[in-house]
Amino acid sequence: MERIIRTAESLARRYGVLYYEIRITEVGATQVVMENGQLEELSLNTEVGIGVRAFNGAWGFSSANDMGRAEKAIETAMKIAKLSKGNSRIYLGDLVVDRAELEAKKPVADVDIGDKLALVKEASSLLDGNKIVSRSVRYGDGVKRQIYFNSLGSEIETVVPRVSFVLSVTAKESGSMQTYWKSFGGTAGWELVEGIDLPHGTEFVKEKAFSLLHAQAPPSGTFDVVMDPELTGVFIHEALGHACEADSVKNGDSILAGKLGERIAVEGLNVVDDPTLPGKFGSYIYDDEGIRAKRVDLIKDGVLVNYLTDRETSALLDLEPNGHGRAQSYAYQPLVRMGNTYVEPGDWSFDEMLEEVKNGLYMIGDKGGQVDTAGGTFTFGAKEGYIIEKGEIKAHVKDVALSGKILEVLGNIRAIGDDTRIEFPGYCGKGQVVPVDDGGPHVLTRALVGGTR
Repeated sequence: MERIIRTAESLARRYGVLYYEIRITEVGATQVVMENGQLEELSLNTEVGIGVRAFNGAWGFSSANDMGRAEKAIETAMKIAKLSKGNSRIYLGDLVVDRAELEAKKPVADVDIGDKLALVKEASSLLDGNKIVSRSVRYGDGVKRQIYFNSLGSEIETVVPRVSFVLSVTAKESGSMQTYWKSFGGTAGWELVEGIDLPHGTEFVKEKAFSLLHAQAPPSGTFDVVMDPELTGVFIHEALGHACEADSVKNGDSILAGKLGERIAVEGLNVVDDPTLPGKFGSYIYDDEGIRAKRVDLIKDGVLVNYLTDRETSALLDLEPNGHGRAQSYAYQPLVRMGNTYVEPGDWSFDEMLEEVKNGLYMIGDKGGQVDTAGGTFTFGAKEGYIIEKGEIKAHVKDVALSGKILEVLGNIRAIGDDTRIEFPGYCGKGQVVPVDDGGPHVLTRALVGGTR
């Protein structure tokens, strides 16, 4: 390490580099995957690599998966920075020396691979049954150890464990097929898996798939819509969160550009991104630019009060950096990314919310979709839905989608539930893939509803 630091200091002087930062990362990971009772993957991997960024009005970046090439990677990044022409600025900040760890109660490294395989086999067996034509179980764990240092003299060592577990089934009857799945995950150890009620979880997934076989097609048109906590979370993440990422704002790709301090939603709506939440899948201690993670209020009482920033966008937009520069691995440059994004609770009960709806839909879960942050529009599929008539839940509907204009839907919110949940882990793609979590309470709004087929 001392040799790498001395090399970086020497090369920075030689190439006239204003600022540099180096990440040395070790990730130990396990993957166990079963498809239809057959073992598809059983792997234990350890990867070590170095990522180097140098800044001289523009960034130069290089990486290597062999520490024997560390000095070459440092020199390459600095050469690129010197040759690149740019007049950008970055936030430098203070020198930081720290070691921090998100501790697991039962470290996954202490659990035998045979126990992990046994868990997946048990889940796969429980998912089997009549009308089930496909079933999948995916277990993954990893521990990321990273040493970060920069030209200011900062040295930060972090350890972050993660575990994920996904159950999925496809049921078929009379030519119709429906798929349902459930995900578990967090910054934790084996204790997360031990806390799963496997018989209940597998039965829940199967029953949902069976029920959807007999569900009807959804109506089309503009309706009052009650979003469940999972759909609230994906809406806030995709439709609002990405528009709050300051690189999108900087590049003119966000409908929220220039709107800081403006009311963009109903009074009473509070939206937060908080990577410091204990145990959540999108949690971390420091971002990949050596900035301490912190809670960020995005919307406060309906007013846009902040963007998510990294070193560069905070300098360009004259904002405080808030620790949201994240990279998929040492081989990627950090980008502005979310951590755990959610809607804070209001004061409505679910039953009170239903009573407000004379003709509408209750939409549940996340089935993926698209968002145009520049144009301000979105379309998301829900796992399932129910017709609401005069405050009562009626017919089950399938293949249902929610769409509309982001600011209109935020402005149409009439009720915010008191039941916030942040337990919907996943991976967010933005050229790179990083772990995130999202959630919220039930929310009543108005939007366009239609089918997904």
